[in-house]
Amino acid sequence: MKHTILALVSLLATTPMMAQYAWQYDAHPGKLDLGEGIRYRVETQGSFSKDKTPLWLNANKHGLSSLDETNGYVRATAIRPLLNDSSRRWGVGYGLDVAAPLHYTSNVVVQQAFVEGRWLHGTLTIGAKEEPMELKNNRLSSGSQTLGINARPVPQVRLALPRYWTIPALGRWLQVKGHIAYGMMTDDSWQHSFTNKQSKYADHVLYHSKAGYLKIGSEDRFIPWSLELGLEQATLFGGTAYVPDGSGGMRVIENDKGISSFWHAFVPAGGDKPSEGTVYRNKEGNVLGSWLVRFNYDGERVAWHLYADKYYEDLSSMFQLDYDGYGEGDEWNTKKKTRFFLYDFKDWMLGAELNLKYGTWLRSVVFEYLYTKYQSGPVYHDHTVGRNDHLGGRDDFYNHYIYTGWQHWGQAIGNPLYRSPIYNEDGSIAFTDNRFMAFHLGFDGQPTPRLDYRVLATYQEGLGTYVTPYTKKHHNVSFLVEAGYQLPKGWQVRGGYGMDFGHILGSNAGFQLTVSKSGVFNL
Repeated sequence: MKHTILALVSLLATTPMMAQYAWQYDAHPGKLDLGEGIRYRVETQGSFSKDKTPLWLNANKHGLSSLDETNGYVRATAIRPLLNDSSRRWGVGYGLDVAAPLHYTSNVVVQQAFVEGRWLHGTLTIGAKEEPMELKNNRLSSGSQTLGINARPVPQVRLALPRYWTIPALGRWLQVKGHIAYGMMTDDSWQHSFTNKQSKYADHVLYHSKAGYLKIGSEDRFIPWSLELGLEQATLFGGTAYVPDGSGGMRVIENDKGISSFWHAFVPAGGDKPSEGTVYRNKEGNVLGSWLVRFNYDGERVAWHLYADKYYEDLSSMFQLDYDGYGEGDEWNTKKKTRFFLYDFKDWMLGAELNLKYGTWLRSVVFEYLYTKYQSGPVYHDHTVGRNDHLGGRDDFYNHYIYTGWQHWGQAIGNPLYRSPIYNEDGSIAFTDNRFMAFHLGFDGQPTPRLDYRVLATYQEGLGTYVTPYTKKHHNVSFLVEAGYQLPKGWQVRGGYGMDFGHILGSNAGFQLTVSKSGVFNL
């Protein structure tokens, strides 16, 4: 791991890069003042609903939301962005974002608290910071399947190339960006309260994520076409898991917390899960991720994008292949033949986005289709002494048999159409509707310089899970109509109305009002 980080830092410092910062144009940096150019925002929000808060008034807010009928917060944010030092080869940023909520999962929410530094194009961030989704519209998309914007930020150490930089040796046609991060989940107290320590929970769980994105295109030549390819991967590992033992007690599972576990999380091969022993050697922790691709056209008046997000829960579904060539008898666990099982290409998120650059009443339109019903098939059979056939189905997206799944503080870290555990009324931290099909539409506009709006609408058909299927198909329709108005001196008023219909989320209706004041100050 150390050698990987050192190599990345060295690459950032020595490789010529695409012009993006003022220092590349020999701009004079001036005197450094870390107390200058601090951006502040003071905000209060109230939500008033019949039954639960509707989906699109709750989701994709970086976890700063609640399902209670009446909820709200007062929030104060102060951030010095790295952009302040764009005229320097290095930069410093920091931020603090705190909310005092009403009827939330916490009495006080430290939403963001971080410091970060930049050297040339590489950044190092320490702390909790809201990060945007990649390759999707953060305002209109239903959300990424792996690294979304639906849950609270995880405190972490993050080394990143946040913007694309160009490799000149390849004719300036190839650009890359990405990140590596390690952190720790902060929802132990919420898990204790939510489960009453009677169903599965886990303490001090460690977090790892990494992502790399490759862009093929050349804006320097004014060519409007480009292709982006990406891989996002995350792992929950370490910590102590508590799983019901079937006799009214809890089985304690002490997961690996040593230095080697960090390496096995980075390279998901060869880690041991304590519950599996050494025969069925598996990956370190809960490994998941997505393959991403997006095709872009960026014209003078119109831009459009076509994209796909292929989610996976293990290496077999990552590559759509599983090894199935084990021997027999004493060689039942020995690889003897060149034989593989090919899974169907079914579980996808497919999307299209249209941007009208000079539009007013209509600016952007996003349409997405999600299908997660297959999950490598309904049959799971690991090879044994008596049967050497190996089929790895029933992937159970977002769930895990040791950890509490791909969630933080009860909200899905990825796409919120996977029904988040915070909806469960039985005290279980689990995703109970991860096999579904959905259509999602979002569009927005800005009729006047001060007035903007957006509309989201989603239809979903769910089957439950392979382990606990619904007795019949469940359906859900959710929509949101939201508008914001800019007032003088940095004031803004935003209101939204949302509704849910169906058996997946229930019948909900609610209104949300947000009033904020933003600006810049100097210490």
